[in-house]
Order: sequence, then structure tokens, then C-alpha cells
Amino acid sequence: MTKSSKTVAHLGRVQEINSDEITVCIISQSACAACHAKGACGLSDSTEKMITVLKPNHNLKVGESVRVVIKQSMGFKALFAGYILPFIAVLTVLIILTLFKVSEGKAGLASLAILVPYYFALYLFKDRISNHFIFELESI
Repeated sequence: MTKSSKTVAHLGRVQEINSDEITVCIISQSACAACHAKGACGLSDSTEKMITVLKPNHNLKVGESVRVVIKQSMGFKALFAGYILPFIAVLTVLIILTLFKVSEGKAGLASLAILVPYYFALYLFKDRISNHFIFELESI
């Protein structure tokens, strides 16, 4: 596996530079955003996202084009925390409550309700979690 296949990269532009971090704006496009028929179907989507990158040894200027790179394994961690673990929690609560003969409606609502404290905990610990996701910048 080559180095490029172990990372995910997006092009961006430096928006702001502080003493210890750089804010980069990237444009995230859906897979169909480059399609020639995107105006007809209305499914194309492109949004601007701001990413904050620690500034260890970068000599960049505001407005400069950069490449934002993250390891592919970090994407899998985000996928696990954002989708897989909550799915396992919902499924576990649903199975446990149906084993205890709770009605289907109450079991379904309770299993969905487990998502509220889960995502609230993610929100509370977002600063601690974000320390595990390290973005790197490359000049273009």
C-alpha cells in the first residue's frame, strides 16, 4: 500500500493564522457534484468546512492554498465513534428490552433515546476527542 492510499487529502485555503493554530477552509463536495447533470437532478452538494490545524512549523500566509491531510485510520476512528458504536448501543438496548418482554414501541423509543446521552457525551468530550484527530498541512 502506498503512502497516498493511507491518507485522505483535501485542498483548502488558509483563512486565519493564530499563534498556535491555523484555520483552513476546505470545500467538501458530494460524489455527484462534478457530474454534468448536477443542475438537473438537484442532488449535488458542496459545503465549506473550517478545519483547525496545530501550527508546529508552518510558514504559511492567509489566502495560501494548502493540502489538508489526515491518516485514513483516523477516518475509521471517526466512523466508529459516530456511527458504529451508536448503532451497537441502539441494537443492544433493543435486544435487551425485547428479552425482558417490554412492548415493541417502548423498546424502540428507549433504544433510540440512548442516542441522546451518547451524542451529548461526545459533545462534552469533543476537545479531548479532537486531540486524537491530527490534521497535517502541505503547501501546494
